[in-house]
Amino acid sequence: MYTEIIKIIEGGLLGDKEKVLNYAVVLADNLENQGDLPLAKKIRSVLSNKKGKMTALDSFSTKPVDAESRMDIVEISYPRVATKQIVLSKYTEQEICGFIECYMKRESLLKAGLEPSNSLLLYGPPGCGKTTTAQYISSVTGLPLVTARLEGLISSLLGSTAKNIRKIFDYAAKRECILLLDEFDVIAKLRDDKNELGELKRVVNSLIQNIDGLNSDSILIAATNHDELLDSAIWRRFSKVIALEKPQKGEIGKLLYLYLSGVANNILSTEKKAEQMGAAFVGFSHSDIKTVINNSVRQNIIRGKESVTSCDILREIYFHKHHRIKDEDEFIRYLFRNNATHKEINESLGIPLRKIQGISKSESKGGS
Repeated sequence: MYTEIIKIIEGGLLGDKEKVLNYAVVLADNLENQGDLPLAKKIRSVLSNKKGKMTALDSFSTKPVDAESRMDIVEISYPRVATKQIVLSKYTEQEICGFIECYMKRESLLKAGLEPSNSLLLYGPPGCGKTTTAQYISSVTGLPLVTARLEGLISSLLGSTAKNIRKIFDYAAKRECILLLDEFDVIAKLRDDKNELGELKRVVNSLIQNIDGLNSDSILIAATNHDELLDSAIWRRFSKVIALEKPQKGEIGKLLYLYLSGVANNILSTEKKAEQMGAAFVGFSHSDIKTVINNSVRQNIIRGKESVTSCDILREIYFHKHHRIKDEDEFIRYLFRNNATHKEINESLGIPLRKIQGISKSESKGGS
């Protein structure tokens, strides 16, 4: 309630009617939840007289656009991501949960004279859960996710790019939301990069100013695959920085259960088989693992097979790495190295048993 009152005052001083109306709605809802029905009713009565001019908190009907192309520069979504879909290391998961808690309890922090932690920088290799983490935070907090569209944000006129950045932050300031700046390095590059124009440096300066002016009611999440390109001043603007890495043994096991638990398969039949399959996925990103497993399931459905086998998935892993099977003998050796049996290779992939046995014998001789 303290936060809503401050925002209503701010909106009034700035002449921002939409901000006043939006936060008045939130204030009325909070008063009603706390049992103060008369005051909540009074506020809603006042608001109803302004109904024709009122913009609902969740309508987002006036999205900002690039003046040159007339393209929307943000997308609005309301993700629903279950906790089990977030597969991170123990300590990374704790940091994400701690960040969410800081936001949810920001009133207590403000009353204690502390600034809430509401800006998060996520970096790491592609496909390791940066966007999914932002969607999860949106889902847990109930805040809409406002994602900046780079194709609309980056204008051919760099001066317009700085203006677009300002439009996005102004838009986020009028409603509680999560502002996601994906591919953040595109607009937050080092200002001493000799290959960049001076105007782009002014874009970065504008970005820094807008981050500094972010209010405590919205969350800023920036995500990048190229943290080495970020300007040093950018790092200091985020209250929390988290690296999301490729999954390790424990996380790979969780991903296997996540994507295969609802599918007939022989991989999860024993802990040993699951561990063997997990070993074949070492070095893959979260997204790669999902893609490989989904491709295996699709192929089984198309071929009318009742169950996904370890050989089915190993074949997709091999294709994912090499994009082809140029040498079938080497492919069979790869299957052996990943604990595939002669029978499985024959039945799952249709490779003649005689050929499988021949390669197995040559391998045995070579190793003796």
